Amino acid sequence: MDLGILGGIALIVAWGIAFFAFEPPGWVHLLLTVGVFVIIARVVVRGDPRKARLPEQDESPRAK
Repeated sequence: MDLGILGGIALIVAWGIAFFAFEPPGWVHLLLTVGVFVIIARVVVRGDPRKARLPEQDESPRAK
């Protein structure tokens, strides 16, 4: 788990506390939107196979 995913989870937890404990204004729901976006973005970046390869393992002619 990286800091981006933990940050996204923290945003969702903060939204949940604000939503269920208080009567928050509408902008508080941006915490939920941003939190979900950050988690999805970090999972997609972590799952990208191009990021997992080292440059010397690249088969392209540019790398040689």
